[in-house]
Amino acid sequence: MIRVLVVDDQFLIRAGLTGLLRAAPGFEVVGEAGNGAEAVREAAATRPDVILMDVRMPGMTGIEATERILAAAPEPAPRILILTTFDLDEYVYKALRAGAAGFLLKDSGPERLLAAVAAVGGGDGLFAPSVTRRLVEAFARRPEAGPAVGLDALTARETDVLRLTARGMSNGEIADRLFISEATVKTHLNRAMSKLGLDSRAQAVVVAYESGLVTPGRAGP
Repeated sequence: MIRVLVVDDQFLIRAGLTGLLRAAPGFEVVGEAGNGAEAVREAAATRPDVILMDVRMPGMTGIEATERILAAAPEPAPRILILTTFDLDEYVYKALRAGAAGFLLKDSGPERLLAAVAAVGGGDGLFAPSVTRRLVEAFARRPEAGPAVGLDALTARETDVLRLTARGMSNGEIADRLFISEATVKTHLNRAMSKLGLDSRAQAVVVAYESGLVTPGRAGP
């Protein structure tokens, strides 16, 4: 059973999401919130597995709420899935940098939403990585992007896995490309994230672009 907190400032959207989750097997809605401040309080009180977080809210935004929740949460921290109206939304990029697990468009159908919550709740990586890759490519090369991080601590294989992850490939696809098992892919990625001080696959993708390991729009390994 995946325990979910639903956060959206529009009542009808929040009610629709809550109703959908409650009607589907395998999900339990443990709380609702109409703004970022309420989300922080509810997350601390209910300890959800997944938080569906609206990014644009008056007062405390979903970005700030994400930062506060993840900074204060005991392990295991909740996985935060950002809800947005636009797939290329600068707010979503900032939320990924803050540690969100991924994002989902509000007009996604019921099956896609439930699949996204299940994937994130199960500890998988970014949902719809190809869309997330477009988002990162759109914003990672802006002048205000963070300084390049040092990747010299990574082994060659860890670097390969990080690069392919940033290109939107799944663990299975990476395993096929590098002729290794999915378990080995996870091990290499987890070690790379640990060395770089990262908490999520989303942050690993952002770092790969900001460091220059992956160049936006460029094909190749």
